[in-house]
Amino acid sequence: MNPAPIDAPRLSGPAVALYALLRLAGRLPLRVLHGLGALAGRLLWLLHGSARRRVERNLSLVLTQDSPESRHALARAALAESGKTLTEIARIWGNPPAAALGLVREVRGAELFETALARGHGLIVAAPHLGCWEVLNYWLAARTPLAILYRPPRVAFLEPLLRRARGALPVEQVRAEGAGVRTLYKRLAAGGVVGILPDQKPRQGEGVDAPFFGAPAATMVLLPRLAQRTGATVLFAFAERLPRGAGYRLHFLPAPAQIADADTALACAALNRGVEDCVRRAFTQYQWHYKRYSSDARNPYAQAD
Repeated sequence: MNPAPIDAPRLSGPAVALYALLRLAGRLPLRVLHGLGALAGRLLWLLHGSARRRVERNLSLVLTQDSPESRHALARAALAESGKTLTEIARIWGNPPAAALGLVREVRGAELFETALARGHGLIVAAPHLGCWEVLNYWLAARTPLAILYRPPRVAFLEPLLRRARGALPVEQVRAEGAGVRTLYKRLAAGGVVGILPDQKPRQGEGVDAPFFGAPAATMVLLPRLAQRTGATVLFAFAERLPRGAGYRLHFLPAPAQIADADTALACAALNRGVEDCVRRAFTQYQWHYKRYSSDARNPYAQAD
């Protein structure tokens, strides 16, 4: 077993058991783990539970010109990919970082990343819930000091496990709260690199509605404000899952021009266009079961849960 990081958080009994299970499952080839994940996704489809209904509802909002048959096929594929998201974590977190990094087969747009680093004015990596974002975290942390913003899981005992697993490389893990946001500003002002999930649903009063694939979606204002106030470069990035467990292809994409606009509506619309640019490259690998289109005043999932 690899030694834990020096500042590794103490794990409770359930977290210790889960971490041990992750490490055990991590011995399986990625191809097998992806196969098990796809099987779990197909089971969710057959059970016709809330996950399937949310995926189908989201795709009905997004793919308005597609036939029901086409949306049906994409929804099945999306659930299979969601299953892979769960099982591949064992391969990433259950092994040394070098093993996970060895699964990266190609990097597209790496010159954008290198140029932004060389510029030295700060870099925000916007990584949507697409593909395997944990591999992307490892790749970034292996190349530059990195701070990532995260929201604590609802199940409290999982937070130390999350921090332990992500701390295999020197990553500053920052809670999505006041002190954490101030840390990000300081990092960027000093020319550092931060990673943010740009499609994380904001808390009440912390976001605005902006179009996402043509439908209004609750959208964070934090990332555009960070970009506007610090002058940092914004890049979108994700790790595409390759077929048959062959590994991952990383993508770096430039952000839409208005992402740092002083007009919040324009900036948040640009943010969502950046997420769309990523999703179109690996559509079914997006987290389509996420309630991205709900807000304080709107709940299109009332019949899905």
